[in-house]
Amino acid sequence: MKKILIIGLLIISNNLFAQKTDTLAVKQTINTMFDAMRKGDSTLLRSVFSKEMILQSVSNDKNGKAVLSTENADGFVKAIGTPHAAVYDERIVFDGIKIDGDLASVWAPYRFYLGAQFSHCGVDVFQLIRTADGWKIIYIVDTRRKENCTP
Repeated sequence: MKKILIIGLLIISNNLFAQKTDTLAVKQTINTMFDAMRKGDSTLLRSVFSKEMILQSVSNDKNGKAVLSTENADGFVKAIGTPHAAVYDERIVFDGIKIDGDLASVWAPYRFYLGAQFSHCGVDVFQLIRTADGWKIIYIVDTRRKENCTP
């Protein structure tokens, strides 16, 4: 009975360690994306995206109706790597990370700044896949607004 208890505790502690390690790796992948945006480094940005990466945004049109827009990942990477006057500074808070095997889902409220100037806020939702090269972002959908922003 004592052996069964010890084996059970070892399995549980091993699973908790693996979960914590995966959580840190997922956070690092997302933080690398935002570092790349701040640096204007398209190569670094591309390194955290899967080849099939999808970008979408949910916003409201002038009548307040929800609108879904899709952006080309290559266009986003090119825009980040093209010299621009102000630093693209997106500041997030990790509010929830769920991992099941090779799939991770992250909920992260954010505030976006162009240089020191506040631009907009919302929530980023990331989907990532574990690959032989580490966690890669396969999907980002966000909301965008200028009001009712949390710090």
